[in-house]
Amino acid sequence: MSFERIHTSLAVARPADVTFDRRELSLILNVYGHMVAAGKWRDYAIDHHRDRAIFSIFRGATENPLYRVEKKRDGRHAAYSVVGMDGRVLQRGRELRQVLRVLERLIIRLVD
Repeated sequence: MSFERIHTSLAVARPADVTFDRRELSLILNVYGHMVAAGKWRDYAIDHHRDRAIFSIFRGATENPLYRVEKKRDGRHAAYSVVGMDGRVLQRGRELRQVLRVLERLIIRLVD
């Protein structure tokens, strides 16, 4: 293999994984914290992939996630969604705060 060929293959970089930034995590953890305080949620996991970042919410440590907050990159914009345990998309949109309202409604029901 020639040096030029190696150099060219190294120049093609893999796109970076999609991640949650500090502001996004703050919004998600705010909702999560309320539900933990109410005793409804107990654990979470964060996964970063090439095409999406996932915040999974669990009732217990050994179960399947109750909800997943997903961030997908669409060009320069991000699209968010909340997915239920059955894989059904409960809310989708371009603004995380708006998408999280579906989970905030759970908090309101607990207070009532």
